[in-house]
Amino acid sequence: MKRTIVNIWNFYVDGFKQMTWGRQLWWLILLKIIILFVLLRGFFFKPTLAGKSDEQRSEYVGYQLTERE
Repeated sequence: MKRTIVNIWNFYVDGFKQMTWGRQLWWLILLKIIILFVLLRGFFFKPTLAGKSDEQRSEYVGYQLTERE
């Protein structure tokens, strides 16, 4: 089992070492993912409970769970 894992690891390490354009493409993919998550977090997933007291939070969550249609 250990030898199989080591062989798989070596396969991927050797593959990444021999890439020419692949490295730049992987960096581009990682950069795009980071930017995408930052934009999504900033514009679409704003924290609605930030700055509210515990009582206000519990009222908001209770309303969202029971009375929201």
